[in-house]
Amino acid sequence: MSAPAQPPVAWTGRVTPNAVDAVFAGVALLFVGLPSLAFAVSMGYPATGAAVGGLASLVMPVAIGWRRSHPVHSSVVVYAAALAHLLAGAPLIFADSLIFVALYSVTVYGPMWARRTALGSALLGCLVLSGYYAATSGQAPMPSLVVAGAAMAFLSALVMITWAIAMVRKARVDQVESLADRAARLEVERDQQAKIATAAERARIAREMHDIVAHSLSVVIAQADGGRYAASADPVAATRALTTISETGRAALADMRRILGVLRSDDPRDGDLIPQPDDSDLDTLAEHVRNTGLQVSVVRVGEARALPPGAGLTVYRIAQEALTNILKHAGPGAHATLLVQWTPIGLVLQIDDDGRGAAATTDGAGHGLLGMRERTAMLGGTLATGPRPGGGYRVRAEIPLPGGRGPRLAPNPATAPLTPVAPRPPAPEPGPWPAPTSPPASAPHPGPGGTAPTPRIGPPARSDPNPLKGSTA
Repeated sequence: MSAPAQPPVAWTGRVTPNAVDAVFAGVALLFVGLPSLAFAVSMGYPATGAAVGGLASLVMPVAIGWRRSHPVHSSVVVYAAALAHLLAGAPLIFADSLIFVALYSVTVYGPMWARRTALGSALLGCLVLSGYYAATSGQAPMPSLVVAGAAMAFLSALVMITWAIAMVRKARVDQVESLADRAARLEVERDQQAKIATAAERARIAREMHDIVAHSLSVVIAQADGGRYAASADPVAATRALTTISETGRAALADMRRILGVLRSDDPRDGDLIPQPDDSDLDTLAEHVRNTGLQVSVVRVGEARALPPGAGLTVYRIAQEALTNILKHAGPGAHATLLVQWTPIGLVLQIDDDGRGAAATTDGAGHGLLGMRERTAMLGGTLATGPRPGGGYRVRAEIPLPGGRGPRLAPNPATAPLTPVAPRPPAPEPGPWPAPTSPPASAPHPGPGGTAPTPRIGPPARSDPNPLKGSTA
């Protein structure tokens, strides 16, 4: 397959400034340098003056070939050649017209000190040339001074006009360079913004994938282990475990397909879009986790308020990840408490357990805790995780809400000690598959103020001694 045809490039894009200057120098040498050489020989100047003038007639056009690449060096050579033939006795040759080209070039392309020096040197040259003609004219002092003054005025006017045109051109060149620099800077910033947006989107997708896959696999593993132990003693329980595994796998597969469908399609309408879970689905999440054998109590304190966009999903995902870690690390017979506390300034989400998860320093690759911290930080909140006094593990997230006022009711975990949860009676173990027990309703989680608020408990644990049953989540 042949490569696609490239658009034609204009001839101006293939010609470099150095090539243009080289052509200009050749033209100047042909039409200025050679006539100037003939003029210097035929004017009857002294032999030294004619020789130096002829050499300057050739050197000055050649030096113009570097007027843009090396403007300072080019102008120095032109000025020095003009001064040399003047001192040698050839005051004026045709090639002296290139002094104006050198002044223009160094003013447009040279630094500030070079353009000022070139202007001053050109005006000084006008004065020296006028004085030379006044001294060698052989006229009376007054007429010679008049002629010298007229020559000085005329040459100085040419110099100032050349310098003014060069300054206008310099302003245009600076504007073009400024626009080019700005365009390049904007392009770099655009690329950086694209990279930042890509990294942020990649991190968001990674968090969603981790939360879906990790939670679903943890439930599947717990049900599979329980069903394997209960298969011989209670085939019905094993059947319920397999049903839960099937439902959880199908739900996770559907979530994965939705995410992949959004990634593969530019039109969001092509995907099967459903509302994302939020804080109102915590009871359903707790019920789903209870079906795996982990006893979870949901405690709500305060008056619920509307959350900003994305905050409800963050609360749900933090609670999901924390309960998933409890499933993986807390061990058999563990209990968990999910506290949702509404304060005047925000929302406090705290997940406690009394298992052995404090001995686990990581959840594998560490993506779970990192994802929780990133989600909390995006909302301007803080996340504190660590072992609880008396055993167990605690995850505490404080999320500020817009327009929140008043004193902070929830203690800062960085300055206040963690409050242990009242101990629960151990769960009976009729066999290798532990049966859950209902959490005591008389020992609600103490509020941050030190008094026990009136909690609203989530759905109680079912009385079925076998925890394995199909999930309705």
